[in-house]
Amino acid sequence: MLEKVAWITLLYDFYGQMLTEKQQHFFELYYEDDLSLGEIAEKFDVSRQAVHDSLKRAEQMLVKYEEKLGLVKKFIEQRDKIVDAKILLDKFLKDRDDAKIEQVGRILSNIMEIVKK
Repeated sequence: MLEKVAWITLLYDFYGQMLTEKQQHFFELYYEDDLSLGEIAEKFDVSRQAVHDSLKRAEQMLVKYEEKLGLVKKFIEQRDKIVDAKILLDKFLKDRDDAKIEQVGRILSNIMEIVKK
């Protein structure tokens, strides 16, 4: 599993537009611009606790969206399959092993099936 911050920011890439505008601002300032809770609170004239609570709610919502939709899981599965296919293709080009190119074909067919869903 990805590190928590990487996981949350990946979820945000997929589902961030589903958050409120304020949650998006707080999230981007905290995770992307690396501002502290206090700095964000000062910028928006709210308490640190309000920023903290908003970020926690946003994180929970992102996780719930992933649980329901599973887009990030599918993306990671596809990415991993593409990496596997590339490795096999490189080995095929080196060894000229037809079994490897057939396996690449199966992996790519599998990816195409996932994309259709």
